[in-house]
Amino acid sequence: MEITVKALTTCEVAPDGGAISLGFEDTTGNPAAVQVSLNQVGALIMTLPGLLERALKARYGDQSLRYAYPLASWVLEQSTDNAQRIMTLETEDGFKVRFSIPAAEQNLLAEALVQPVAEARGRPN
Repeated sequence: MEITVKALTTCEVAPDGGAISLGFEDTTGNPAAVQVSLNQVGALIMTLPGLLERALKARYGDQSLRYAYPLASWVLEQSTDNAQRIMTLETEDGFKVRFSIPAAEQNLLAEALVQPVAEARGRPN
């Protein structure tokens, strides 16, 4: 079954934390919801940014386009694993993403941040 979403209406967490519910209105005005188990939420979250970027490039025919969120704040904290830190990046509207960063990557990131920006830099997987 394919449903075209007109508007996202509600987002909720199940009382036991075992799932999330994404409520929406379809193009005919009917309410509907998709429930995603906690086990699948991470997969959904990891999939959406790539799909968004592919859609942007397809719509405008420009492979150099990127969907970038404006950074409002960041926090660096120690993980319970002493070899890693957790970096939280947040936008003004409250969107947050967290990354665990191994010690070796922390040093490379620090070095990259102090270098002049001439072109995109990174470490491929």
